[in-house]
Amino acid sequence: MADFFNNLLFFIIALGVLVTFHEFGHFWVALKLGVKVQRFSVGFGKAFYTYKRKVGKYQDEVEFSLALIPLGGYVKMLDERVEEVSEEEKPRAFNNQSLLVRSAIVFAGPLANFLLAIALYWCVFVLGLSAIQPRIAAPAAHTLAAAAGFKAEDKVVSVNDEKIITMTGFRLAMMEAALSSETIDISVIDSNNAEQIRTLSIGDNKILKTEGDPIEKMGFRLWVPVIPPVVGKTVPDSVAEKAGVEAKDVIVAINSDRVSSWAETVKLISASPAKLITMVVLRDGEEKAIELTPASRKNAAGEDEGYIGIYLERPESIAEKLYTTEEYSALPAIGVAIEKTWSMSVLTLKVLGRMLIGDAALENISGPLTIAKFAGETASIGLVQFLSFLAVISVSLGVLNLLPVPVLDGGHLLYYLLEFIKGKPLSDRFQQYGQQVGMMLLLMLMSIAIFNDIQRIFS
Repeated sequence: MADFFNNLLFFIIALGVLVTFHEFGHFWVALKLGVKVQRFSVGFGKAFYTYKRKVGKYQDEVEFSLALIPLGGYVKMLDERVEEVSEEEKPRAFNNQSLLVRSAIVFAGPLANFLLAIALYWCVFVLGLSAIQPRIAAPAAHTLAAAAGFKAEDKVVSVNDEKIITMTGFRLAMMEAALSSETIDISVIDSNNAEQIRTLSIGDNKILKTEGDPIEKMGFRLWVPVIPPVVGKTVPDSVAEKAGVEAKDVIVAINSDRVSSWAETVKLISASPAKLITMVVLRDGEEKAIELTPASRKNAAGEDEGYIGIYLERPESIAEKLYTTEEYSALPAIGVAIEKTWSMSVLTLKVLGRMLIGDAALENISGPLTIAKFAGETASIGLVQFLSFLAVISVSLGVLNLLPVPVLDGGHLLYYLLEFIKGKPLSDRFQQYGQQVGMMLLLMLMSIAIFNDIQRIFS
């Protein structure tokens, strides 16, 4: 339950930040171009907080409000299609503006999201993003990675000449490359510290056609070292501390099962919630049997698991192979942030295009429940991870809002393009019909996303 409220809290924070910036884009440009703004709302429905203030060169009184449903927001401008407008104010009504002014105001919302993403990525790269190195585990037989000759501990340094620093960067680069070309040249440093180029043949393999992780389907999994079962320290007042477990103890057995790695130790302890076990440790060259009963807690799947409160002792040599930090000074970080925002935007469009032509499974669409889960998880890791998450969602919001679907900003821009071609505005009836179709499409998309979320929870 605590995780649920944590996820909900950071989901609301994330959505509030993104929606506020999006709507501020519309609001700011409208003010600068002389359009009268009446309300700036974050959220829909009944407002629970309202604040009025005079803004702009005309000193119009604008109502700023927070509403109960935090799934969006809007900027209400003076418009003859919505209300009666006095003669003196007609020149400042949105519907009476030139095509260029209306287009600028509409485009400003998605643009604000892209600018926010650049600012967030800049913060991430200046602060330094601690991440996993792009080191590959031995690929399973009959996978594309195995056919390309990938070996255990291969460290990726570039994908089609694009420099790779982190595992996340590798996955994104692979997604983009696989959607664009039939072969991918991947440069790696192998376990003997020699640089090799491995060519991955995608062919007509539709990597997004089925549900699941497309990168893993190619055969790429994170290399996980075998870590010795050595206790680094115990949690104060934990089961382990009370039972007499000490730092530097080497765990050699759990009950009758001998263990040689930290992963085996965790697996056996997790399988024994609230059950008495005998843990054999090697201390000062002698084996010592310790009886203890692991405490019980719920794991991510909602199942009971055991834990005793010990931290592993991580050898520095392993840490050097596992972790890295992507960090830049202030000026270079601007270019990296712009490039990152651009590449994420292009990748989002490519994936949406594949879905449109049926080359990507609809099961890959995520909804608010999944987004809320990631919001809570990244926030619990740290500020930099949460900012990185916000940047990704901001890019997605910007791209989605530019799609030529009525009710979205892109739909309005489509109307304006048709108006430019025709030389006059589209009829109110046509626009109304388009809005209804757009709303139906959005509801269908949201239904699929929520259905996928629920399936993930119960799968």
